[in-house]
Amino acid sequence: MSDAECEAQFRQMRDTAREIFLHALTEASIAKAFPRQVHCERGVLRICEDLYHLEAYSRVLVISTGKAAHTMVEALTQQMGASSLEGIVASSVEPSAQIRGFRYFRGGHPTPNAESILAANAILKALEAQTAASLVIFMISGGGSSIVEKPIDDEISLEDLIATYRALVLSGAPIAEINAIRKHLSAVKGGRMARAAFPAQQVSLLISDVPAGTPDALASGPTMPDSTSVEDCYRIAEKHGLLPQFPHSTRELFERHALEETPKSDDQSFHGSRWWTLLSNDTAVEQASAAAKSAGFAVHVDNSCDDWDYERAVEHLLKELRELRKQSPRVCLISGGEVTVKVTNGGVGGRNQQFALACAEKIAGENITVLSVGTDGVDGNSLAAGAVADGTSVERAQAKGSNIREALEKFDAYPLLSALGDAIETGPTGNNLRDLRIMLAY
Repeated sequence: MSDAECEAQFRQMRDTAREIFLHALTEASIAKAFPRQVHCERGVLRICEDLYHLEAYSRVLVISTGKAAHTMVEALTQQMGASSLEGIVASSVEPSAQIRGFRYFRGGHPTPNAESILAANAILKALEAQTAASLVIFMISGGGSSIVEKPIDDEISLEDLIATYRALVLSGAPIAEINAIRKHLSAVKGGRMARAAFPAQQVSLLISDVPAGTPDALASGPTMPDSTSVEDCYRIAEKHGLLPQFPHSTRELFERHALEETPKSDDQSFHGSRWWTLLSNDTAVEQASAAAKSAGFAVHVDNSCDDWDYERAVEHLLKELRELRKQSPRVCLISGGEVTVKVTNGGVGGRNQQFALACAEKIAGENITVLSVGTDGVDGNSLAAGAVADGTSVERAQAKGSNIREALEKFDAYPLLSALGDAIETGPTGNNLRDLRIMLAY
């Protein structure tokens, strides 16, 4: 095979990996999920297996939070009609147009901002005005932990809150552990939003970006019983050496063991509550698998490295891919969930680009293509959602005067990958189902 033919083959496989991802992104979209699971006709609202006779309620209030908040409200209004709804939308993404009857807030992500506090105050005020004759529809998606926030202790300023979040995000702790602490520091998380809405009837629609089996970790579980405890928080803080990194106001609560416990499953706030997951990372993995099979690959799924350090995940998945390649001439290994990257003195990039670039070092010269991307369209502090790399990445980087090892050490993956044309830029997708890794060997 000539050099030109070889390069054409590699380019084709990079394109194939992108196509598999884009198929999964489209099929696992909110626009497709809502019509399947939410329907309103003749005054009866069906949400999955439940029916709500709307004339039985004096008021229907919608609270939509997270990166997909606006997209979810759009989908709900298409089913129910915009004129019949009112509520609050809090997202980190500016909507192209606002829906009448809704108040909008643009909270911060990955750390809270002033709008996050304003959103939390507005939501709590609206919820506390509800009665037993009200129906509250909560719509929750990833990113809600920072997009809507109010410290449980008035001594914690916004600046201290941001410093606390930064310490948590950069600690390398799994998201479930980060959220356990967030819940106990918040007036709206860990079921406290549901407590504010009591005694209203409550139903939560979830677009999940958390590990399977941990729905109360989504946006730090504002409407769900909390499965974590204050003792968990103290243990997590010690495990990751967080206290020296926390500002004084937060550190003092830990040092005095003064955190307040969150509501648990026996709390009366949850007696009239229901929760439904409309989309999750499993949906994206299933759709990517279907696309890869259609493209002629033998498909295997391995989600075991969820929340692993990215370097450990690279070693594990590449070893598995090489073993699978011995059994089939065209194999696709799909891995869902998120890897962790503990950033020190970082440049411009994100965990997906760091993962792809680390793979590039390991697969130089091999017929392997690796794509790693976030379904929300945002990877770290870059413009990209993620990136694709293959057996030619090292050589192509060198030809442009770039050094992959240097970019990895500086956590500066985006400039290099962008220069190669291998950064994947979708823009914010209005959805968030965690990350996808698509690995092809041929």
